[in-house]
Amino acid sequence: MGTGSFRDLLCWRSAHEFVLKTYKDTECFPKSEIYGLTSQFRRAAVSIPANIAEGYKKTGVKDKLRFFNIAQGSLEECRYYVILSQSLNYINIAQCNALDKLLNDASRLLNAYCTKIHQSLPQNSLTSLTSLTPLTSLTSK
Repeated sequence: MGTGSFRDLLCWRSAHEFVLKTYKDTECFPKSEIYGLTSQFRRAAVSIPANIAEGYKKTGVKDKLRFFNIAQGSLEECRYYVILSQSLNYINIAQCNALDKLLNDASRLLNAYCTKIHQSLPQNSLTSLTSLTPLTSLTSK
C-alpha cells in the first residue's frame, strides 16, 4: 500500500531474513534428511516471502489477502519444523530461539499489513473477507 516493491514491505524483509537463517541452520542437518526435513523446512520457509511477493502485485484485495493467508500458513508450518528440529537435536536452543523470534516478527508484521489492508476497505466489504485471513492478535505467539 504505497510502496514501490514487495522488497519495501517490512513483513517481506523479515520473512526473507528467516529464510536466510533457515538455510544456514539446515546446512548442518544430517544428510539423511536432505529429501526429508531439510527440503520441507526450506520449501515452507521460502514460501513465506514468495507468497508475500506474489500477493503484493495482485490488484484485487481478495486475491492479495489469499496469498498473504498462504504465507501465514507456511509460517505456521515452519513453527512446527523449528520445534521438530530442536526436538531431534538438529538445532540447539539458541538457534531455536533465534528462528522463533524471526518467525514471530514476520508473523506480527504480516498480520499488521493484512489488518491495514482490511481497514482500508469500505465497511460493507469486511464481512465477505473475514474468512480469508485469520487475523490473530498483532502480538502473535
